[in-house]
Amino acid sequence: MKRKKTYPIELMINGEWKKVEVIAQETLLHVLREKLGHTEVKEGCGKGDCGTCAVLFNGKAVNACLTLAIQAHRQSLVTLKGIGTLEKPHPLQESFVKYGAIQCGFCTSGMIVAAKALLDSNPHPTRQEIKEAISGNLCRCTGYKKIVDAIEMAAEKLR
Repeated sequence: MKRKKTYPIELMINGEWKKVEVIAQETLLHVLREKLGHTEVKEGCGKGDCGTCAVLFNGKAVNACLTLAIQAHRQSLVTLKGIGTLEKPHPLQESFVKYGAIQCGFCTSGMIVAAKALLDSNPHPTRQEIKEAISGNLCRCTGYKKIVDAIEMAAEKLR
């Protein structure tokens, strides 16, 4: 059996450099979860339809299931764990809890990542802009109103 060629890559994940060996077709989602233990990055559909695996890639929300790990070589990534901590949660995390935007929690990490990307680039979004920013993230529980409310409240708090 022929062994596949691997490539060494370095990733800045949540402010810390990590080195890992990857094969050319390996997704960022697989590398983050299976090789580097970042299970806060969830796998939903594996086809880019649900947004559950969203991470910030150089400040932009991307689906890790559609991104090749090798593309992230020497790039900056932020997962949900890099956005806030238990001791000091980000205002988005606080708002999601306060406004009931979390139910089963499966979509939450991707939603918060998408919302963070929006608020970093647009601190005064309209409700329509919030809806557009999270349009790539599917939630089966909340109906989105509480999520949009939570993002709107976090935006106010951050201003």
